[in-house]
Amino acid sequence: MKITNKMLAECFGTFVLVLGGCGTALFGHVGFLGVAIAFGLTVIAMAYGIGHVSGAHLNPAVSFGVWVNGRMSFKEMLLYWVSQIIGAIAAGAVLFGIYKAAGMGATGVFAANGYGADFQAACGGAESGYLNVSMWGAFAIEAVLTFVFLMVILGATDERSNTKAAGLAIGLTLTLIHLVSIPLTNTSVNPARSISQAIFSDCSTWSACSQLWLFIVAPLLGAAVAGLFYKCVAGCCCKCKCGKEE
Repeated sequence: MKITNKMLAECFGTFVLVLGGCGTALFGHVGFLGVAIAFGLTVIAMAYGIGHVSGAHLNPAVSFGVWVNGRMSFKEMLLYWVSQIIGAIAAGAVLFGIYKAAGMGATGVFAANGYGADFQAACGGAESGYLNVSMWGAFAIEAVLTFVFLMVILGATDERSNTKAAGLAIGLTLTLIHLVSIPLTNTSVNPARSISQAIFSDCSTWSACSQLWLFIVAPLLGAAVAGLFYKCVAGCCCKCKCGKEE
């Protein structure tokens, strides 16, 4: 498959992920459970819709973990990153336009990620269900959950496993991750998703951009550790570029 096809697929898939997941958070009135399910459903849909084209990473952290694991080149990973971020920002722009067209006023937090007392207050206080988690607590939960996510992705897409069920396994894992961490950080585990929402959030009461670094660094760290750890757990697979086959 040509890299241009893969880039278009990643751009489209990430667009759908952000539009479906963050759109549900903004307009759905379905609570944390509904948002978690929405993110999981978008991943499942894209896994079976474009997975055969690009692998449906939809997430710079996923591409980073796949690269660390040896399943893609550094150049391809960078091109995936560009495509994913463009797709995410495009979806954020569409959501912003809908938000304004619906007369919902200032965007506020939008669907951005954050942590701490200011983030909790911007979300509506303790009664909103959001918790006041520290910076290091937020970093830990994002890194650990991204690690778990990548371990499932690497295992489910390993050609030695039942890859036909990969999309379902990955989508359900993302749903579980959101159930755990929405009250803590609004769940990132995806730098592109975080960038897209921080750009369109209202910084008058709380700045998503000032905390954005955490939702880039922590997922990438968790993904890198998973990429290395999966090699220790499962050894090489045929898709790896390690030069041998187990």
